[in-house]
Amino acid sequence: MRAGHDAQVPERLREALERVLGARIGHVRVIEHSWYARAHGRAVATTRRGRIYLSGSATEFFANPWLMLHEYCHVIRQWEAGTLTLARYAGEWLRHGYWNNRFEVEARAFADSHVADLHTLLARTPTAPPARLS
Repeated sequence: MRAGHDAQVPERLREALERVLGARIGHVRVIEHSWYARAHGRAVATTRRGRIYLSGSATEFFANPWLMLHEYCHVIRQWEAGTLTLARYAGEWLRHGYWNNRFEVEARAFADSHVADLHTLLARTPTAPPARLS
């Protein structure tokens, strides 16, 4: 099994995610083939402040707009906002289970609401910079 390492988010993808999220994401580490993620059972990804841990490859993650939005929602809109903490997540999980805890409900709703926007941005042909006049 491979050990985890940081993956670089492709520039065009980073720009599209930043537009949809309304926040910079360059500081968020994406760690592929993470032992930490694999320790979470069947989870494809898990997050902490400033980090997305993937059980598989970054290539697979970057090919899944809905999953990216879901995980970046956890990091940008929950961990960084201070609403998501380990204690709060554990409390929600114990009371409501994984599927119905408020952090997962919010992240799924965010991804559902914005996945079409991300698809649209990613489908656009990148424009070349304007020609320089001599």
